[in-house]
Amino acid sequence: MSERIQEFEVSSATVALAAKALHCEENRIAKILSFHIDEEVILIVAPGDAKIDNAKYKARFDTKAKMLSFDEAEPLVGHTIGGVCPFAINVGVETYLDVSLKRFNTVFPACGSPNSAIELSLEELEECSGFIKWIDVCKIL
Repeated sequence: MSERIQEFEVSSATVALAAKALHCEENRIAKILSFHIDEEVILIVAPGDAKIDNAKYKARFDTKAKMLSFDEAEPLVGHTIGGVCPFAINVGVETYLDVSLKRFNTVFPACGSPNSAIELSLEELEECSGFIKWIDVCKIL
């Protein structure tokens, strides 16, 4: 699968930049959102046109959504902001996939750097991410 990783001469660190580099719609970019839950760190993979619905998040995780800061991402997750991906992450970091991704056959998560991506089917995303479960904590913008 590593042969399918695309590396760009330009940044793909944001949804808009990734979509431009990949020549695709922003909603097909699989953005990875990183959060603190007490002393734990979790990742939520969501489409580029979604954002966390605070009420749904609180109902699911029994706490307010608190994103990791720029400086916390690399030491706690294993990747810097702009390149956070749902695989090759630090031990103990749990990954969840938001059901809003199910609209797509394939999505494009980053691959650990702010200028890379890979196109994955949802089944491949499940396999590569070692996800815990599908959850419903986002709303489409």
